[in-house]
Amino acid sequence: MPLPTSHPLSDGRTSRSPLIRAFRGERPETLPVWFMRQAGRSLPEYRELRVGTAMLDACLTPELASEITLQPVRRHGVDAGIFFSDIVVPIKLAGVGVEIVTGRGPVLDEPIRSASDILKLRPLDPETLAPIREAVARTVEELGSTPLIGFAGAPFTLASYLVEGGPSKDQLRARTLMYSDPHSWATLLNWCADVTGQFLRAQIEAGASAGQLFDSWVGSLSRTDYLRRVAPHSKRALSALRGLDVPVVSFGLGGGDFLPEMRNIGADVVGIDWRLPLDEANRRLGGTTPLQGNIDPALLAAPWPTLEAHVRDVVERGRTAPSHIVNLGHGVPPETDPDVLSRVVQLVHSL
Repeated sequence: MPLPTSHPLSDGRTSRSPLIRAFRGERPETLPVWFMRQAGRSLPEYRELRVGTAMLDACLTPELASEITLQPVRRHGVDAGIFFSDIVVPIKLAGVGVEIVTGRGPVLDEPIRSASDILKLRPLDPETLAPIREAVARTVEELGSTPLIGFAGAPFTLASYLVEGGPSKDQLRARTLMYSDPHSWATLLNWCADVTGQFLRAQIEAGASAGQLFDSWVGSLSRTDYLRRVAPHSKRALSALRGLDVPVVSFGLGGGDFLPEMRNIGADVVGIDWRLPLDEANRRLGGTTPLQGNIDPALLAAPWPTLEAHVRDVVERGRTAPSHIVNLGHGVPPETDPDVLSRVVQLVHSL
C-alpha cells in the first residue's frame, strides 16, 4: 500500500524540504540540522509540561507527545521534528511490564531468563497503536512544511532491555543468550523486529516523512556478530515499511566498524557517532551514502569558540559525502543550555 494522498510527502508539504532532499542524496541550498533527543530533558518548557506525568504516560498521551515533539522545532528552528517516544514503548504496548525509572532508564518487571519466557511474548495488537497515530497526526498538522521523523528502537537494543532487565554497560546477559541459545535468540529478535517495525510503520502512515532506527547498544557487538545475529532482524524490522517510499536512517552507537552492514539493512542514510570523523565514515561507506552527524555532545558545554570550530570541522568533513544532515553523535545531554543548540542551528544554516 503506497502512502496516502494526504501524506506530507505525497501532497508536497515536505517532499522538497532541505531534510528530505538531503536524506535522498541531494545538496539543498540550506544545510539541514536536527538533534537526537532535541525533544525533552534540556528544555525548561518540557520539564514544566512533564510535572506529575510519568515518562511512558507522556509518550502515550497524544496531546503531550505532540507538544513535546513540537517544542524544540519552535525554539531552535531545526529542520525536523523527531517523534517524542521511547525505545520501550512498543514492548509496553505489547503487554510487557516496563517503567522508566528516573536516573536509571527503562526497568522491566520480569526480565527474560529462559526460552519459555520468550514464548510468553504476545504479538502487538494494532489497536494499541491508536495513541501513536493520533500524536503523529496532530504533530504533522502543526509542523506544516517541516518534516517529522519517526522513531523506533532496533531489535538488538530492545532485546538487550528485555534480557538485561534494564540498561547495561556491556549487554553481557544478552550476548550470552545470543551464543548459548541461538534459536531462542532468533525467536526473541524476530519478535522485537515485528513490534518495533509495526510501531514505526504506524508513525509513517500517520504522516512522518522519514524514519530512524536507533541501535543504542550495538557497540557491544563484533562486526561478525552484528552481521550474522543482529542485522537480519534489523532488516526484518525495516521490511515493515515495504511499499512506503520514505527515507530511513540507521544509527548505531559505537557501530563504526560495521557501517556498510548497518546501511545494508535497508537504510538510505547512516548516522555516525562522535568517535569517527565523517570523511573516514564516508570512505568506509564507499562515498555513496548520505551521512548524518556527528557533533560531539560533550562539546555543547565547551566555550563557544571551541564548539564553533568543531561544528565547522564537522560540516567541512561532511562535504566529502553525497549529502550531509548535521546532528550530534548521540543525544542532547540533559544539562545542555538550550540557547547553545539554537546558536548551533544558526551557525549551520549560515554555512
